[in-house]
Amino acid sequence: MSGQSNCCHHNHNHDSNNHTATDPVCGMTVDLSTTAHKSSHDGEDYFFCSGHCKKKFDADPEAYKDGAPEPEPMPEGTLYTCPMHPEIVQEGPGSCPKCGMALEPMGIPSADAGPDPEFIDFRRRFWIGTLLTVPLFLLAMAPFFGLGAIREAIGERTAAWTEFFLATPVVLWSGWPFFERGVQSIINKSLNMFTLIATGTGAAYAFSTVAVFAPGIFPAGFRGEDGQVHVYFEAGAVIVVLVLLGQLMELGARNRTGAAIRALLDLAAKTARVIRDDGTEEEIPLEDVAVGNRLRVRPGEKVPVDGRVLEGRSSVDESMISGEPVPVEKSEGDVLTGATINGTGSLIMEAERVGKDTMLSQIVEMVANAQRSRAPIQKLADAVAGKFVPAVIAVAIMAFVGWSLWGPAPAFSYALIAAVSVLIIACPCALGLATPMSIMTATGRGAQAGVLIKNAEALERFAKVDTLIVDKTGTLTVGKPELQAVLAASEFDEDDILMLAASLERGSEHPLADAIVRGAEARDIKLQKATDFDAVTGKGVRGKVDGKSVALGNAKLLEDIEVDAGPLADEADSRRDQGETVMFVVVDGKAAGLICVADPVKETTAEALKALHKAGLQVIMATGDNARTAKAVAEKLGIDDIRADVLPENKAALVKELQEQGCRVAMAGDGVNDAPALAQADVGIAMGTGADVAIESAGFTLVKGDLVGIVKARTLAVATMRNIKQNLFFALVYNAAGVPIAAGILFPFMGILISPMFAAAAMSLSSVSVITNALRLRSVSL
Repeated sequence: MSGQSNCCHHNHNHDSNNHTATDPVCGMTVDLSTTAHKSSHDGEDYFFCSGHCKKKFDADPEAYKDGAPEPEPMPEGTLYTCPMHPEIVQEGPGSCPKCGMALEPMGIPSADAGPDPEFIDFRRRFWIGTLLTVPLFLLAMAPFFGLGAIREAIGERTAAWTEFFLATPVVLWSGWPFFERGVQSIINKSLNMFTLIATGTGAAYAFSTVAVFAPGIFPAGFRGEDGQVHVYFEAGAVIVVLVLLGQLMELGARNRTGAAIRALLDLAAKTARVIRDDGTEEEIPLEDVAVGNRLRVRPGEKVPVDGRVLEGRSSVDESMISGEPVPVEKSEGDVLTGATINGTGSLIMEAERVGKDTMLSQIVEMVANAQRSRAPIQKLADAVAGKFVPAVIAVAIMAFVGWSLWGPAPAFSYALIAAVSVLIIACPCALGLATPMSIMTATGRGAQAGVLIKNAEALERFAKVDTLIVDKTGTLTVGKPELQAVLAASEFDEDDILMLAASLERGSEHPLADAIVRGAEARDIKLQKATDFDAVTGKGVRGKVDGKSVALGNAKLLEDIEVDAGPLADEADSRRDQGETVMFVVVDGKAAGLICVADPVKETTAEALKALHKAGLQVIMATGDNARTAKAVAEKLGIDDIRADVLPENKAALVKELQEQGCRVAMAGDGVNDAPALAQADVGIAMGTGADVAIESAGFTLVKGDLVGIVKARTLAVATMRNIKQNLFFALVYNAAGVPIAAGILFPFMGILISPMFAAAAMSLSSVSVITNALRLRSVSL
């Protein structure tokens, strides 16, 4: 679009008189006294609003040295939607038939999308409108600025014609988008803010134009004491400029709410280093990486795609997706996430998810969709706005009639002022912005903190939840059991028992078996080969090791093989009371000892539970563990209620049971079997490390699956709903108070009748207040 490359260059993308510069990448104005971002190219200096823009310029100076390039047109067939009314979807750009707002492309925004074309267009209209409106305003208000002599010198007729020539481009060109949207709203029978702006501005301009060209047709009621018909060009022009300013602030705020997404996209690697079958290495574009490729990640580089470590050891900074600042150790077999940053070690990885399947792409898509979803509370704003606009037009007509019949001379001029002021001050743009601005800001803030919100409804519901169901393994605990103790009967040796148990369990895939094997390896115990291995479902395992018959399992297994636990039974109960899982070891038909395993509680769990209780949530632990172990963990952590021996398929029934008791239930889970319960709950919370189907069924996804993420989500939900209510209250009270004042209700008592210009300024201020309040969510502490 022409006009977006209007920045000066040649060593001067800056103006030495006012110490500002135009950023050649985004087109923003930069204060030279405060910016720390500067680059030189071909002996010329360029200044930038941020390090992000400087980085883009340095990567390709030729593309930007003549100003920001035109944004590439969106691909053919791109669907567009309205930020206020997501149900409006059409192919190609345009304006919303309901509210008149410019539609935006759906899906994931491009990291290199460049400046918003509508923002560029409105900014140009605003600056040209401002340049013409300032002299127009000074001329019209000359007597109030002590410049009345100038107006007297040129004469009222000449002054009126001058105002006409200055105001016409402002109203008809700068304000043209408002007239287009206003007419569209009438055609679509969906009256909105642009109906009021177009009607009010159009009335002031049309009246004034007729007054300049044919003053003789007006009756005495329109003439002042000097016999002249007063014109209102300055009101129409100032209204257009102020509404454009409000629109620019709104568009800027909308762009900033997507900054979290663009920052995530921009952090992704652009290339990957692939290792070919013959051992040679080659740098290839990220989009050319295929599943199964072996990739080298050198120290300090970004991990290109999601995958798994094949060779090497390093620490990886995962803060950009989890919000956690501490780097995570990675070695063979560990999972790597695309766009995280490798530390000092070198890694060879296998690509497992590429393109749109990577976690980063899924995060971005989820946030983009959530920002365009609607909270149920938005229906209130829509219902009010739908009845409000026709009511305002009726009030404006009544104000015009009232002033015409009973107002002082010139009565018709006063009538016009009151009617136009009512139309402008009542503009419900603040009402329309109240909910979407808060939702867009909150989803962006959540993404930065590793809390992904599926839609606005989930956000609203979570603020009202009073009961939280959590799984023990992986949510309260680390999810990786560890060997705690080996206890031997009198005639047996601890190391021998552990060797026999670990040798037997080496062939099992159970997490507890893995803990036993790792515990034996840590003690440098050499394992033997096991034969005749047999897994007894829900009870344990049996087999032969080193010529001995060995069994390892729970009390039910001992009953099956008719072995008496003896004094070990009391010891087993004691260990279970400490929250440990206990297995009996039987050697050649005798109870030889106990293997005690526990899944350690996460360091963050206790503090997070306190925060959840403080937030008014009742926490219920649902686990497949036996009641004794579950009770021990619950007592240690201060959990309100436990449901032990819960089979995965019964979790949804538990949610339903609590809902029937009147509870508003949130459920946290991570497995495929948790999906029905997540869908049944008022709000489902999926752990980002979990299964895709669980994530799909949930309203929230926590990139780092622990209770701290749930605390963050709750804090954000409550803050967002409070913010929306503040916005709605302010917008409704503001409009309710503004309309009667603009209509002139105070005039008989205090002599106050506000001008259309003041009404426009007040209307813009209400939108700015709502936007500013919504943007406070960007700094909410999570």
